[in-house]
Amino acid sequence: MAHYYPDPTPEGVCESPQSETEENFGDPIAAFESEFPSISPLDTLAYRLAMMENGTPGPHPSFIQVARPFIFEAHIREMLEAIGSDEAKEDTMRLQGISWIDQVRRALQLPVRTFDTAAVYFHKFRLVHVETEYNFQDAAAAALFTACKIEDTLKKSKEILCAAYNLKVSQSEQLSPDDNVFEGPSKTILGLERLMLESSGFDFRSRYPQGLLCKIMKFYCLDNDVGQIGYSIMLDLYRTFAPLKQSSATMALACLELATRVLKKQIDKLHGENGADLNLWSTSRHEIMESLLDLLDLYTHHRNQTALGQEHPLDTFIAIRITLNQEAFTKGLRRFTECCKKRVSTNESSKSLSEIGGKKETPIESKLLPSTLLAGERGREGTVRYMLDAERARVEQATVDTFFRIEEEEYVVNAGPEASHKR
Repeated sequence: MAHYYPDPTPEGVCESPQSETEENFGDPIAAFESEFPSISPLDTLAYRLAMMENGTPGPHPSFIQVARPFIFEAHIREMLEAIGSDEAKEDTMRLQGISWIDQVRRALQLPVRTFDTAAVYFHKFRLVHVETEYNFQDAAAAALFTACKIEDTLKKSKEILCAAYNLKVSQSEQLSPDDNVFEGPSKTILGLERLMLESSGFDFRSRYPQGLLCKIMKFYCLDNDVGQIGYSIMLDLYRTFAPLKQSSATMALACLELATRVLKKQIDKLHGENGADLNLWSTSRHEIMESLLDLLDLYTHHRNQTALGQEHPLDTFIAIRITLNQEAFTKGLRRFTECCKKRVSTNESSKSLSEIGGKKETPIESKLLPSTLLAGERGREGTVRYMLDAERARVEQATVDTFFRIEEEEYVVNAGPEASHKR
């Protein structure tokens, strides 16, 4: 819940002249800090600015994060840029983390829906946390541990760590989950579990496109080998950010189309004049094209770290990439479906009053709450709130912004010829 600060004590209320409140009455900020000794500097700054503007404090600009089931490519790049992520290192850690999750969930015989949820949580976690703050193996283990709880395939944190350890050693050196060596890492995973939930906005909605992939394969009477390769491609798709951007139908159609192109058979059943009706699946060719290009980027640059890439030569994927590039150029399709304009900073967007005239309003929130704060920092500096209702979040934010808005007015007075003559 949001913090609401009490009004300063009016003069004459305190009976004892030696009371702490009356001693600090001359300085409301000191009285506020003495009443809340554990308050953070950011909250004190918010209180001070509210006092400067209105004379009385208003509500704290609480952090409100709305759960988003989809994150577009432009926003993903902004989040990676905000945490200072290096592109090459980001790709390496992302692929290693998803590979770790896949290997451990196979060792524990967990269903594929647990893998889907764990991969999505791992991606969202890495979008808001700096790479130097955690080990990718700990983050992958925490994502799998959280996914096991959400999907009701419960596994203890020590069981996950033990399975990962036993994959690297011989059978004679394998340990049991009760071994003391897993005690410390287990506590680390339990600590990262909260950050996993915060990074996702406590959004427990998950998508499982594998089931829809099988239905589409049967609907269009595709061969079994096409379905098997499409299923493998779907697992590789979770090594990219496509699950954060696309719907289940888009991912399923993209994987099946790539499977037909790899096998060079039944392509006309999904693409072409007599192909699939995309409106029936609530998707578009542009969205499918984006997912296909994401997969081909993965297979051309990181082929050895995928399930399907090692089974087919590189020339096959390059030839498919050339064909799709020609189609995108002919139809005028952009590389990414949704693009948004770059947000202009407060310094760039603000103009002097002499240029625009009249009243100018500057929200203090942009100065108090930088968008690059991480989830852990937000939890330390103030209350973190998570909402599934976007409309409610907008209404509350608009209400709070009225207390943190600076209004300035400029009046132009014509001095007249007499004043210039006297000058």
